[in-house]
Amino acid sequence: MTTSRFQQGLQLHSKVTSGGELELSLAMVPTPQPGENDVVIQVEAAPINPSDLGLLLGAADLSAATSSAGEHGPIVRAPVPAGAMRGMKARLDQAMEVGNEGAGTVVAAGSGAAAQALIGKRVTLAGGAMYSQFRVVDARQVMVLPDGATAEQGASAFVNPLTALGMVETMRMEGHTALVHTAAASNLGQMLNRLCLSEGVGLVNVVRTPSQAQMLRDQGAQHVVDSSAASFMDDLVAAITATGATLAFDAIGGGHLVGQILTAMEAGAVARMTEYSRYGSNTFKQAYIYGALDTRPTELSRAFGFSWAIGAWLLTPFLQKIGAESAMRLRARVAAELTTTFASKYQRTLSLTEALDLSNIAAYARRATGEKYLIDPSR
Repeated sequence: MTTSRFQQGLQLHSKVTSGGELELSLAMVPTPQPGENDVVIQVEAAPINPSDLGLLLGAADLSAATSSAGEHGPIVRAPVPAGAMRGMKARLDQAMEVGNEGAGTVVAAGSGAAAQALIGKRVTLAGGAMYSQFRVVDARQVMVLPDGATAEQGASAFVNPLTALGMVETMRMEGHTALVHTAAASNLGQMLNRLCLSEGVGLVNVVRTPSQAQMLRDQGAQHVVDSSAASFMDDLVAAITATGATLAFDAIGGGHLVGQILTAMEAGAVARMTEYSRYGSNTFKQAYIYGALDTRPTELSRAFGFSWAIGAWLLTPFLQKIGAESAMRLRARVAAELTTTFASKYQRTLSLTEALDLSNIAAYARRATGEKYLIDPSR
């Protein structure tokens, strides 16, 4: 079948040139002809997640960004520091499509029955290239939103909700009973707090300001510690001791925080010991770094014994590990609790053109808590 009036649409591209420059632009691209089992989605909402910013902006120096007029909208250019270019070799001079997830309406479909049944349905997906007016994907990739749900409500139905569920699943799979989460006032952090409250899971929320701490307490959080407080380490030890948390998920990455969390876990474990050991407690402590809000080196002061590990955690490998059946179970829960446990809030919705405005780029590049942005390519 043809895609008629959906034959082409705007798409946001990010390119790092071999000359050391980031280039953001909009291109008019043809909409692929849907195969038998494919659907054509008019994208109406796609969040700007930290994982999107890594591809969209990379390590460019945004303080030196410039904007000029292009055929389909602004063209933004910014220098990439020479030291950061070493990690860009695989993407040089390629126009990369951006946007991990989003939601929209199925406006056309292939001839297959499953695809045809989705025409007119509002769906969500993690299909990549979601900063596009139209996306063609296999019908099996999408999740139909509940009746009455808006595209904005469904836009973040994959990355953050499945990450929150994945953290709790990982806790149980690895034999832990409570966990610590940093940058806990984020959209994801608020979801995880609601999830742990509903599941009866002990959660230590680490935030960076008193206002963030109060916000989470107002949402029912039982253990919130503020890293800016003079009493931070004492508060962290007390919260970890109270919950028995031996697993942490850290969104910050750089600096001392991971080491401080492991140290606090060890302090709680040592307090329960009945015999002294020069090697510290035998309580195993695991910290997973899943973000890079701080790009400095991760620094450890070895004050947490010898029974510990630090690793990386990413959603896609986790879903592959648990298998399709378990992943579908988690997706079904997200759909059922889309407007409650897994609800997201946004600071502002931008069109594709507005997403390339220099002032807007500066705003969403800050990754500030409570300032999540959404792109509506259909505007």
